[in-house]
Amino acid sequence: MPVDPYILLLLGTVGLAALFPARAAAADVASGASTAAIAFLFLLYGARLSTREALDGLKHWRLHVTVLACTFVVLPLLGLAARGLVPVFLTHPLYQGLLFLTLVPSTIQSSIAFTSMARGNVPAAICAGSFSSLVGIVVTPLLAAALLGSGGGGFSADSLVQIVLQLLVPFLAGQLLRHWIGGFVTRHKKVLGLVDRGSILLVVYTAFSEGMVQGIWHQVSAARLGGLLVVEAVLLAVMLALTWYGGKALRFNREDRIAIQFAGSKKSLAAGLPMASVLFGAHASLAVLPLMLFHQMQLMVCAIIAKRRARDPLEPSRERAEERAPAVA
Repeated sequence: MPVDPYILLLLGTVGLAALFPARAAAADVASGASTAAIAFLFLLYGARLSTREALDGLKHWRLHVTVLACTFVVLPLLGLAARGLVPVFLTHPLYQGLLFLTLVPSTIQSSIAFTSMARGNVPAAICAGSFSSLVGIVVTPLLAAALLGSGGGGFSADSLVQIVLQLLVPFLAGQLLRHWIGGFVTRHKKVLGLVDRGSILLVVYTAFSEGMVQGIWHQVSAARLGGLLVVEAVLLAVMLALTWYGGKALRFNREDRIAIQFAGSKKSLAAGLPMASVLFGAHASLAVLPLMLFHQMQLMVCAIIAKRRARDPLEPSRERAEERAPAVA
């Protein structure tokens, strides 16, 4: 089962923040740099999303509605149901982080990779992940306002304004500038990908530094972390089953069901971390902990599922299509 090297970097950043947290003037500098990094991150997201591809993807609207429903309706409902696990399995701060996890948009890169590995509908996975990320910029903070309220670590209407200024405005700017910078972003995808990940590491360092200064890590024990892992494993298993068998009940073909399963059951670390830093402030470290654990868990489990799906026999319609396709020398 794969261990994402980036998760190791994230854990290393958490350790750095624990040993050398940013304080006083250094904390102000880190916070300002983190804010700028988040804005730049979403500027790149906007520049990458092809408006034409997004419009073409609307033709498969049933699939995208299904993925969005799984991401922003079914998972949040399961998150609300988990409220009954407090305080037996989860502390209230960990539950707040778990509930926030259920509100985050779906992934793009890993959904595409696993859908391709399993021989699913890759274009649908691309559009589904892109739509989820775009919708999440608006829907996630609104759901957080409704479901987390003031319990989300100082969440207020000002947080919505910050979301708009730090996330939505840069994203829209990226869309507007795509005509001029889209080619550059595409040509330097790998380099800018490092910038993406570096920005997120800075966000994590700032959030966990604030948490160390506030002393909130004394609220977490090994037993509570174990309980969180069990709850997240159950949550992931339920969503993987619902997306697969629900897609079958809705009469989607095998390729579409694969896209629905991988895009509808997963949550984006890249989108969730910047949002949490804006919404939770000093409490962001505990808020993103469930998301970081869930991210690694979903990668490990979905990699196994994708490999098994790749060995499934193709449906008759797909087999006939491949037989009719001309051979490639």
